[in-house]
Amino acid sequence: MRFKTTLLAGVMIVGNAMAQAPTGSPVQPTGAESKALDAFKGKLKGKIVWSTSRASGLHDIWIMNADGTEQKALTKSNSVDWFPRFSPDGSKVVFVRSKIGWAKEEDAEMNDKWDLWTINSDGTDEKLVASDACWGSWRPDGETILFARGSKVFTKNLTSGTETEILDAETAIKKGCYAQQPQMSPNGKLLGITIRGTDRQTGIYNLEQKKWYTTGGGCQITFFPDNKFVLRMNEGHGNGGTEVLKIAIDDNGKPSVNITGLAVPKKLRFIDLPGRRSHEYFPRISSDAQWLVWCATQYGHEHDMYDYEVFIWNVNTKAKDAVRLTFHDGNDRWPDIFLTK
Repeated sequence: MRFKTTLLAGVMIVGNAMAQAPTGSPVQPTGAESKALDAFKGKLKGKIVWSTSRASGLHDIWIMNADGTEQKALTKSNSVDWFPRFSPDGSKVVFVRSKIGWAKEEDAEMNDKWDLWTINSDGTDEKLVASDACWGSWRPDGETILFARGSKVFTKNLTSGTETEILDAETAIKKGCYAQQPQMSPNGKLLGITIRGTDRQTGIYNLEQKKWYTTGGGCQITFFPDNKFVLRMNEGHGNGGTEVLKIAIDDNGKPSVNITGLAVPKKLRFIDLPGRRSHEYFPRISSDAQWLVWCATQYGHEHDMYDYEVFIWNVNTKAKDAVRLTFHDGNDRWPDIFLTK
């Protein structure tokens, strides 16, 4: 019996190791990519954080200058660190960490697998801030975070430690569903969420009116700083099978266009990269609404396994003018940007 137990444990360890993301290796940019990157250096002041498997296969949080220079590790653990988000003043980063070893992103709804941590942007003062929680982001006061725990969405004041439930998706939307990627509008009136489980859609929940407005299928909905637009990923359309949409909403959160499923008017397309590397995900708009960061791959889909790379784009230019910032065939995902004023 002891032999069987030991053998089984060994198989589980090997299987778990094999399931980790590839560490990969650096790759050489093309001539055009090098030219674009060189021209972009020094043009934008700020920082970008993202999650990458390149160091350990488990994912760590890395940080770089907004122009792609000085890439370095911010965290290093024996867990999966991902979904980093800057505090409003850029001094801290909140991120998701698996409780132990490898855990897949597709298990994000299993809140007992994850905790939320913060770390200073210089790599100091790493600490646990919320247990059994996922998808953390900051509120404008810099003291409160927003996160999901299964079907429920909470805020937590990091000074007082008080947690407040603001939505139960099972009660408000549909029984058996759970909430992913909750994002509160800057004015605090609206909640953008992706729904999975017994339902599969994105939408905006008006916290004052207790009303749900769907924005169709897809995932990863997030607000523009002016509260008047949202971004979301659209799947099954566009070059590479995905595209980033920009959807106008009114003061109540109702989309300007009635959207059902994944079929949407082309006028809503915000960016869809030309060329082979056009399977976009993880879009994040800057605080001045002038810059978009995201990741894209040319094959595969699994968010925490495939060779996604970080891109940045001035939204006033053409899609072809986007600049690729990372060149490593490990997995890169979920970037965020902070601009220095």
